[in-house]
Amino acid sequence: MENEPIILYEDNQIIVAVKPQNVPTQADSSGDPDFLNIIKNYVKVKYNKAGNAFIGLVHRLDRPTGGVMVFARNSKSAERLNKQIEQGELEKKYLAVTVGTPRDMRARLSDWLVKDEKANIVKVVPARVDGAKFAELDYRVLEYNDKIALLDINLYTGRSHQIRTQLSNKGNPVFGDAKYGGDTLAKGHNLALWAYQLSFTHPTAKNTMVFKVFPPLEKTPWKFFQTEKYINTVKPE
Repeated sequence: MENEPIILYEDNQIIVAVKPQNVPTQADSSGDPDFLNIIKNYVKVKYNKAGNAFIGLVHRLDRPTGGVMVFARNSKSAERLNKQIEQGELEKKYLAVTVGTPRDMRARLSDWLVKDEKANIVKVVPARVDGAKFAELDYRVLEYNDKIALLDINLYTGRSHQIRTQLSNKGNPVFGDAKYGGDTLAKGHNLALWAYQLSFTHPTAKNTMVFKVFPPLEKTPWKFFQTEKYINTVKPE
């Protein structure tokens, strides 16, 4: 991975950047470079800051998932962005390629999830199970063929492995997802899950900000669909 992150927008309140796939959002037991520290180092070098630069982590993407993220440049902005998340005002949209085509072309999936921390696996469980958290998303099938389908997903709750778990539970795991049964057609390929759009209110200016970014269109399985047709943006260099 290149050391220089792709920055879509920055000011003295926020930074919006594209997280590469297979990079952890924050430091974990692997010891691999993480995106939070990559952004901190970027700010430290660019603005010649002594010591550690403050960067507030307000949301996360799973390690194998790439796409757009927003970071806070100060604690006040972090607090305001977190409040938007709590109130459902920060909107996240994803593209996913699934193994097989869902039975319903449009649907809302509402489930209760529990994470097995030791195995790092999330399961769909009955609501009464201790520690279960509510998870909800909408999906729409954009294109499909005899083996895979391209889905547009609106995420309403930000649970760990949520999209991967809920789609797998419906019998259509995400392409390339070995953890949840989506690697039958996808040995050696990245997880086909991409955070392509992020919408929120700027923490101080109060204007609505919308950022969109393409997945790796030249790679399998994205190249089998007219993915760019569904995202009205310019691919970052």
